[in-house]
Amino acid sequence: MNYRKKLIVKPGQKLRLKDIDPAFKGRHETHEPAAQELERYREKLGQLQALLYAEKKHSVLIVLQAMDAGGKDGTINHVFTAFNPQGTSVVSFKQPTPIELDHDFLWRVHPHAPPKGWVAIFNRSHYEDVLVTRVHKLVDKPTWTARYDRIRSFESELRESGTTIVKFFLHISKEEQLARFGKRLDDVARNWKISESDYAERALWDDYMEAFEDALAATSTHEAPWYVIPANHKWFRNLAISRIVADTMEELGMAYPKPTVDLTDIRHKYHTSAEAERRDKRREAAAPGKSAKPRG
Repeated sequence: MNYRKKLIVKPGQKLRLKDIDPAFKGRHETHEPAAQELERYREKLGQLQALLYAEKKHSVLIVLQAMDAGGKDGTINHVFTAFNPQGTSVVSFKQPTPIELDHDFLWRVHPHAPPKGWVAIFNRSHYEDVLVTRVHKLVDKPTWTARYDRIRSFESELRESGTTIVKFFLHISKEEQLARFGKRLDDVARNWKISESDYAERALWDDYMEAFEDALAATSTHEAPWYVIPANHKWFRNLAISRIVADTMEELGMAYPKPTVDLTDIRHKYHTSAEAERRDKRREAAAPGKSAKPRG
């Protein structure tokens, strides 16, 4: 199954999240075969990132958006740990600080755009400013609708500078979210994630779904597409995202750069050094008075 074709939000498409099954599992019915396939794609992601880092002609920006407990952290842990930390950045965009609020909404995002050779992963992103601000009426409709144009322009500029952008909305059901909240209560290792705001935001579910539908439809472009990932099943989420990112990076047509030194000369120096060390060891072994060290 081609997950890119299946899950992409086509530019100009009218999106209805209610029509997309968050429990979709693709061709796998169980976790085990999907886990095996995921490992193959994780290995592929590592190889592609090594090419990206060595070639330094492109960069990759991955955007993750979801409702609370939607699986952003889990995706990073189970998929993107395939990337070498040297060459990867993960940025979590929390509530804006007073200083950030004094600037344009994209001001805090610009410094985190990936340089050539790097992968940047946004755990939440600039899209919070057309989602949270809209739902909570922190800005008026003309403001958040105008921001769609600003976002498209920003992402187009990144694309022109060599950044490949892939955006994922992790789509879970309201029932699955509540089940995950319950698991957080029962697991001491997850208690720290619990927030009073979880349930306040949950009460605004329908408003958020409408905001996501409009934002994704308005900002999914050929150069910076959105994908709606059915995420009730974590194993399917991980597999689908790994495949989409790997397939996208593969299309960059990357290759390792040619060496900047004369390899023939370097090989000669290597063999000369290796032979010199072998001669020194033979000379040392044959030296008069050479004896084994006493055992302690």
